[in-house]
Amino acid sequence: QLVESGGGSVQAGGSLRLSCAASGDTTSNYATGWFRQAPGREREFVAAIRWRGSPKYHADSVKGRFTISKDSAKNTVYLHMNSLKPEDTAVYYCAADFSGTGRYNSRDYSNWGQGTRVTVSA
Repeated sequence: QLVESGGGSVQAGGSLRLSCAASGDTTSNYATGWFRQAPGREREFVAAIRWRGSPKYHADSVKGRFTISKDSAKNTVYLHMNSLKPEDTAVYYCAADFSGTGRYNSRDYSNWGQGTRVTVSA
């Protein structure tokens, strides 16, 4: 089971750190992905990280601003978000890719969390 936290409301240019904590069976090797969904839009890939912490993948829209990382001791994956823009407003989800590769398509993921809302005001 994956549980997201850390969302909130910030002004443009601000920062947030999202957490994706795994509980239950944590022995399976999987990649963790972050996706987001804004109102009226499809869910889109944001970032992914493989089980061992590398390699990492980031969508072009967030490169240089967002960074995905992992603390294996805590079974937690983080999404560090800096220089936030109003267009980053969305519900952010984490999920598991049991192929281990960290693919970009949300259909390749399962064990979705409930999501955490991020609102960026201008």
